Amino acid sequence: MASHKTFMAREIAEIPTMFERQLQDGLDQYWEAGAKLAASNIRGFVTCARGTSDHAATYFKYLIETQTGLPTASIGPSVASVYEAQLKLDGFASIAFSQSGGSPDLTKLQAAAKKGGAETISVLNVVDSLLAEASDTVLPVYAGPEKAVAATKSYVGMLFASLGILAGFTNNKELKTALADLPQLAQATLHVDWGAASVPVARAGSLFCIGRGPGYAVAAEAALKFKETCRLHAEAYSAAEMLHGPVAIAGDQFAAMLFRTNDAAAQSIDAAAMKLRQQGATVFMIGDASDKQSLPVPSSTNPLLDPVLQAIAFYRFVEDLSLRLGQNPDAPAGLKKVTETV
Repeated sequence: MASHKTFMAREIAEIPTMFERQLQDGLDQYWEAGAKLAASNIRGFVTCARGTSDHAATYFKYLIETQTGLPTASIGPSVASVYEAQLKLDGFASIAFSQSGGSPDLTKLQAAAKKGGAETISVLNVVDSLLAEASDTVLPVYAGPEKAVAATKSYVGMLFASLGILAGFTNNKELKTALADLPQLAQATLHVDWGAASVPVARAGSLFCIGRGPGYAVAAEAALKFKETCRLHAEAYSAAEMLHGPVAIAGDQFAAMLFRTNDAAAQSIDAAAMKLRQQGATVFMIGDASDKQSLPVPSSTNPLLDPVLQAIAFYRFVEDLSLRLGQNPDAPAGLKKVTETV
């Protein structure tokens, strides 16, 4: 694996320290925000995000829906910024996720959600931002400056914050305690070796990134990072959705990464791996050490934490692969750090 020559590599290496800051300065804030929402007897959540931050919102969605049963839906920012719809969100909470908080469309959606009756919360790395001003509550990620265009530490910081909010909402003290293990687990994750996947992935004509439940949020992020940093075509699907058509194009020119968590969805991930292999695709399994082409990740005490560690391991892999392919992961072609959309 590469040394810390890029901003992206250095920022990935800072993740354990960021978790320590979140434990010290952020966890009680996340817990209290979740507890306050629970006390208000909200009917559900909507999320507001784009890009990598929207993948953090997807993780939050699956956490809430699987652990509380409350509906959680993503609202497209254009609903407010372009179409100027009058939202009706009494009894809901709107959770915005953003690294910079600088995109006008996110700010307009959050403002429209507040006007429509929602309690508004923003999970941000840059707290001095327009999105923060449009929110009732601001929860800092504590990632520190992030210079690489491809966001990494801010993403996993949002996953940590989501777990803290969930813990407070459900009064799950065991989950809160489990978060204390993340700095040490993250440090161990920085030393795993996924080098066996480099050549097959680089040679693939196309890639599938597969997950289910909270793990799908990491699969979606992985597909984006393959495009951003390596200029490789990759698409993310849930293990179930893949079988509803996309699997038809998998063959011997395909590679797939499956993000498996040790939960109720594990069996469907295994079935997806079998189907892809039957069609000739090269399959790498993350989260199952017994698989013949497994990519290692340290084990956690709570399966909800597994996607966080998988994201860290993937980031190290894709940064190294980007350099091997002659790309610059700090400044992907056509992209900039803060993308302002309307």
